[in-house]
Amino acid sequence: MMAGEQHDRHERTTCVVVGGGPAGIVTALLLARAGVEVTVLEKHGDFLRDFRGDTVHPSTLRLLDELGLFPAFDAVAHSRIERVRLPTASGEQVTVADFTRLPLAHPYVAMAPQWDLLSLLAEAGAREPAFRLEMNAEVTGLLRGGRDGTRVTGVRYSTPVGEHELRADVTIAADGRWSVARAAAGLAVREFPMNIDVWWFRIPTARGIGAALLPRSAGGRPFIVIPRNGYAQVAHLIPKGADASLRARGIEALRADLALAVPELADAVGAVSFDDVKMLDVRLSRVRRWYTSGFLCIGDAAHAMSPMGGVGINLAVQDGVATARLLAGPLLSRTLSDRRVAAVERRRRLPTVLTQALQRAMHVPLGRMLRTGSALRAPAPLLALLRIAPALAVVPAAIVGVGVRPERAPAFARRSPPGAGTDGAPRDYPGRDGQTAEE
Repeated sequence: MMAGEQHDRHERTTCVVVGGGPAGIVTALLLARAGVEVTVLEKHGDFLRDFRGDTVHPSTLRLLDELGLFPAFDAVAHSRIERVRLPTASGEQVTVADFTRLPLAHPYVAMAPQWDLLSLLAEAGAREPAFRLEMNAEVTGLLRGGRDGTRVTGVRYSTPVGEHELRADVTIAADGRWSVARAAAGLAVREFPMNIDVWWFRIPTARGIGAALLPRSAGGRPFIVIPRNGYAQVAHLIPKGADASLRARGIEALRADLALAVPELADAVGAVSFDDVKMLDVRLSRVRRWYTSGFLCIGDAAHAMSPMGGVGINLAVQDGVATARLLAGPLLSRTLSDRRVAAVERRRRLPTVLTQALQRAMHVPLGRMLRTGSALRAPAPLLALLRIAPALAVVPAAIVGVGVRPERAPAFARRSPPGAGTDGAPRDYPGRDGQTAEE
């Protein structure tokens, strides 16, 4: 059931997901395919938002294959990143991450508008009788009950037609780094200091810039150039809190820096204006404990990621898969325990901690470069190693493109794509522990 229909004020579902981003929609789709009644509450009326991650990593592409959705995704306009190249002191470009070496069916990072991916997943969910998506549904608080009155038993939310209460066996917060549901649950967040912010803008250009991510710099001002269809997406790394002072330099200073750093786009930088330059406040944080009784945080609500590597969406999707795999069976049998909810955190905490540690390490040389005005260069030890063994470029590609603990779709959620010669039915339903005999 999609948004727009009026419901009774007091409602009931098995699982309520707060937030219709990648973590929330993936969780809901997979749970619905298991037969779990699930409702997603999304406070916006559409999926169009700034600073949505547009990276769809190889492991997520594999998941779309397993869900029978890859052909539909492949039909969406997107570009591909096959390699990451860094400049050397001599001006040579060296490949430091080569996704084409990954032993996967789709060895590249797809760059597609996130709203297209979310719409595709939501449409797949709408084909499941147990799936319901409510747009323009803003969660305003949590319901509590249980013997001592502390267990989360659902949410309060508002829509254009009024206030509602939705009770559920479990409430999943997937409403981003500023999670309202997490705050209402009283879960503490640990913030890690960051030394950069990001200016995010587009440069319209018909000139192709290949299929490689291009980190460049000029005068200690680093730019990440991402190939897209008909334009280049640019992330300009700036010192933390420097937005106002850098804007005071004027737009011509930015255009000059960009033309010097990326001469391939020098003839197009005149189209850049400060009206198009959006500032992303870079945050890195993690909830100290992801759950409380009847409640679980996943995705950015559990761990806000730096944009380094574009891995936030990948971790969010993998959180969603793990959540559905572990909770589907107990939800179906009405035997869900807090220990089972805690198992999601136990499975996903290590990959989160390791990925955030890697991001923090990457921020150290970036901060030094911004302070000293040094050029962006491939580290000399890495350069020497890659010259001896170029195949080692698959290692950073695997870390970024696949992740520390990639998740595979459970058997109950898998489908064949339309026209593949099967009826597309699930192969099995989860048992009490959330697994199937096949797994």
